[in-house]
Amino acid sequence: MPKKCLIVDEMHESIQDLLSQIGMASVYAPNASREEILDQIGDFEGLLIRSKTTVDKELIDRARHLEFIGRAGAGLDKIDVDYVESKGIEILNAPEGNRDALAEHAVGMLLSLLNNINSADAEVRNWIWDREGNRGVELSDKTVGIIGYGYMGQAFVQRLRAFDCRVLVYDKYRKGFGTKNVEEVSLEKMFAKADILSLHVPLTEETRGWVNADFFNQFRKDIFLLNTARGEIVPTKDLLQLLDSGKILGAALDVLEKEKFDQLTVDQKTMFENLFTRKNVVLSPHVAGWTFASFKRINEVLVGKIATHYRVDWKA
Repeated sequence: MPKKCLIVDEMHESIQDLLSQIGMASVYAPNASREEILDQIGDFEGLLIRSKTTVDKELIDRARHLEFIGRAGAGLDKIDVDYVESKGIEILNAPEGNRDALAEHAVGMLLSLLNNINSADAEVRNWIWDREGNRGVELSDKTVGIIGYGYMGQAFVQRLRAFDCRVLVYDKYRKGFGTKNVEEVSLEKMFAKADILSLHVPLTEETRGWVNADFFNQFRKDIFLLNTARGEIVPTKDLLQLLDSGKILGAALDVLEKEKFDQLTVDQKTMFENLFTRKNVVLSPHVAGWTFASFKRINEVLVGKIATHYRVDWKA
């Protein structure tokens, strides 16, 4: 009998064919309810998810035959990693599949922010021709501070090389990665030198709310913020205060602290309405890394890792 994999989030149409190439049967159920997943998961050795499905103790306790969980993307914040690993279940993710897409998006957002492209576009459409008010800032003159040097941070750094800017990188869990183009630094040096802060860390209990007002106020300069990681890392209330004070000169945000708009409290909605009115804030709906090419490539990376898990010789 072939191993069976349950796919409970939307994935590129190639996924079932790719799984069949490594001898795995699959059931594609992206619209399955939580109850349906709990009822079915006990019959499967594999589970594939994106960011919709929460993998917690309740689900794992039902998954009596589960051998791996595949995350179609990078973040593992919807998975109880410690509990999953305590059951001997392997967690596979695919940051290699969308790192290039995320890096390109991050550069685009940063350039838009520094050059007022979004606000200038809105003005021109309203018959306002203001050249001086939209004078930009050159990236090549700036020092970019990056926190997190995994797949996403490295891909972003690679794109920054074209701009000849100074790049500082801090990663608590990686050492010895500095090169002639990348300065491996302490947080203290980043606070002293950075003009721009770009976040590339996962959401964990350690990073949730970490980049707050106290954090930003340690920077010697007023800075620009770029966040393509997770919104919960930066408290919205603090961000608004820092934008008001000028400590944050502008922000490019692909992620928000709360992304399900239909579940916002009155206070949360008020905060976001405040944020959305600001000309020095550029927004996108968590689509950094969300391209046509990455949608398919994530499948290929993930199936390659599943093949390795089962010692199957396979290449996309």
